[in-house]
Parts: sequence; C-alpha cells; structure tokens
Amino acid sequence: MTCNIPIIDCTKDNAEELFAQLRDKLSPRGDVVSEAGRQRTIDLFGEALSPQQVVARICGEVEQGGLSVVLDYTAKLDGKQLTADTMRVSPEEFAAAHAAADEEFLATIRRIRDNIIEFQQAVLPKDARVIREKGDARVELRQRHLPLKRIGICVPGGAAAYPSTLLMTAVPAQVAGVKEIAVVVPPTDFGGYNTDLLAACHELGITEVYRIGGAQAIAALAYGVEGIERVDKIVGPGNLFVALAKRHVFGEVDIDSIAGPSEVIVLADDSARADFIASDLISQAEHSPGSGVLITWHEPLIEAVRQALETQLARLERGDLASKCLEDYGALILARDEVEACRLTDLMAPEHLHISTADPEATLTQIQNAGAIFLGHHTPVAVGDYAAGPSHVLPTGGTARFANGLCATDFLKRSSVIAYNPAALTNIAPDVCRLATKEGLTAHRASVEIRLE
Repeated sequence: MTCNIPIIDCTKDNAEELFAQLRDKLSPRGDVVSEAGRQRTIDLFGEALSPQQVVARICGEVEQGGLSVVLDYTAKLDGKQLTADTMRVSPEEFAAAHAAADEEFLATIRRIRDNIIEFQQAVLPKDARVIREKGDARVELRQRHLPLKRIGICVPGGAAAYPSTLLMTAVPAQVAGVKEIAVVVPPTDFGGYNTDLLAACHELGITEVYRIGGAQAIAALAYGVEGIERVDKIVGPGNLFVALAKRHVFGEVDIDSIAGPSEVIVLADDSARADFIASDLISQAEHSPGSGVLITWHEPLIEAVRQALETQLARLERGDLASKCLEDYGALILARDEVEACRLTDLMAPEHLHISTADPEATLTQIQNAGAIFLGHHTPVAVGDYAAGPSHVLPTGGTARFANGLCATDFLKRSSVIAYNPAALTNIAPDVCRLATKEGLTAHRASVEIRLE
C-alpha cells in the first residue's frame, strides 16, 4: 500500500508552517467532518449549518425541551426509538452482560483497574495546614479537598467499543471519592448494547448508564432532564460534535478538555527501529482522524520509516483509513539536530510524545509541552492507552502547552479554610484596612474595624 505521507526537510522546508496547519485542522475549529456528515446535517436541519451551529441548536433545544428532545434526536441521529425506561441500562442487563463476558476479559479489567488505582492514589494531594502563633495571636490556614458529588462520563461507541475509556475516566473519579457517576454512550452495538462495555461497568460498580450520545447527551448531563440529574463535571472523549458540545456547556458544568483527534510525535535518533516507529504512527492514525509525526535528525530513518509504513499498512484491517490520515495529518520531518527536533516538538505540544532515543531521559530534559510522554524503544503509546495507570484522556490540538491529562485530582474541589482569633485579627487589621482604603472599598475596612471596637 502506497502511503504519501508528507516528508519535510527543515533545511529546505518550513516545518513550523506545517505544524500551524496541523494544529488548525486538528483543533475543534478545524471542522473535521466527512462529506457524508455534512450532507446529514442538511438532511436533518434543512440547511448547511456549521458544526458549532448544529451543537448550539441541539443544546438549546435540550435545555428548553428536556428528555423528549434528547429522545427525538436519538431517533433522528442514531436511528433508535428509545423511551425513558429503555434509555437507561437496567440492573438485569448489567448482570446478564457480566455473566456472559469472557472471564479473561474481566480479569484484564480488574488488573488494569488496580494499576490505575495504584497510580491515581499516589497523585492525590494532602490537605495543607499552616499555623502562625505569636503571643496570644493564632492563625490557622488550611486547604481542604473534597470530591465532586456527581460527574458525567462520555464513552464513544461509534466505530468500536471502548472499555478502556471507561476505565481511564471512572476509576480516577472513584479514587477521588466521587459517589455518583453517570455514563452516556451511543445506542449502538459498540456502545450501549455492547456486552463487554456493560460487563466492565458492572465490574467497576457503575450502575447509571444511558444509551444516548452526541451533543444531546452532553446537554442532558449539563442541564439535567427527566430521569437524568445534572452533573457537576463532564469528562471523556468524543467526536467533533461532542467536543463542541462540551465547550458550549462549559460554565454550566466543568469539563476536562475540548478534545480533538488523537495525535503522536515520535522523537527518534539513529538507535530507533523504523518498524517500531511506523507502528506508533499508525496506531494513532487508525483512530481516523488521527495524526502521526516523526521528527528525527538521522536522515536514513526517514526513508526506512516510510517503507515500514507501507509494509505495515498493507496488512492492517484499518490500513486504508490510517494511510489517508497520515497523508492528511502526518509528516516525516528531518531536523537539523536534536535541539531543533525538541523545539519543534514543543511547538506542536502533542497529546502523546514517544521519545525513542539512545538516552530518552536526556532528551526529556529538553521538552516542556506534551500530554503523556513515553520513554524508550519498548514503551509504545498503547501501554498508556490501555494499562499503565495514568489516564489516556489527554490534551490535544496543541493545548498541552497549558492543559494536563485527566487524573484523580481533577475530581476534587479545593477550598481554603481561614481562622483568626481576636489577637491575630488585631495584628493584621492595619494591613487589611490600608489596602481596602487604597481600593476605595470602605465597607471592607469597616468589617474589620467593627470587630476591633
């Protein structure tokens, strides 16, 4: 299979311009929608709306009309006639799916759950406490962490079943102490009717799963509809419409991120194997859409990886889809040296970064921006996607410049707790009153002075 992935030589070509184009195409602003999807929009709404307009219309109608609108869009978009009862997975369905599931699959779920728990517990913060005592004056300052009460999880289910996404979102929330978890998943054979996914829910103790997807599911979680209580935060990946819906409802609820297509950059030197690199690039491109970029300063690796791509794509089930994605959203880039390669990587701020060099720890010291980093020739991105312990819900589209991957701390609320006794208030009053006076907020000053009289 021929793969016409772009090849960029930094001595001749402008790699920064390529990255700018990639960021635009892969961000929610890129409107990465198939022609069939655009036609479907016209058929449904009678006009060629942008994805943002589609999402705004659906979310607005759900907010006003509630469950009936959610079920109506489920019928129109997913072809499923559901009721309030059949929308929610029943306890009997969970039990039946768990009983029918392969025992080795369930054992895998349990092992991965334990890996996630071990890592997520390790990153939980401890409540800070500061005590200042001087004579009779005593000040106590604390920072308290409490779990969110209720969250919503979006699990994709269009092209494949994703029990891994359930694990990587629900388990960190459970470690944080979240008691109520509502899962939305499309009403498809890969989603709300998938035995493995429902069995995984049962194994994790998740009992609230709704067979709804798309923007209407996000709106239902954010606003609350009959039978679905509103949540405090929505996490989990989805297509462009899900990402835009999360952006639309942000402020009504918190969200993890506005996720775009999956992406990887492989940083490699002369110690790397071309077939390993090709497999990493394809593994993200097969998400379709997905991006795979190699940056190396070892020129022979460019052609070796290109040939390995063609060999591997020819024997993979989704090879044609991955090949098209690599042509549209991928590149093989020859940098002048390691310093330039790392600078270009930071510019792209990838979701996944695989450092495949002789001394990956040394290379890592030159990197600032990446969602998840995989060190060494034998740490493929897939181990992070499925089993290692950190969540695979990561910042995309260059947002790793400022955003972080999902973890247990994202399900905690922080509150500062401040306690002054009378002597301590007397000591600090001049500073408080002086600043309040400078800012013209005399009532602030008076609230201190009245306690000193």
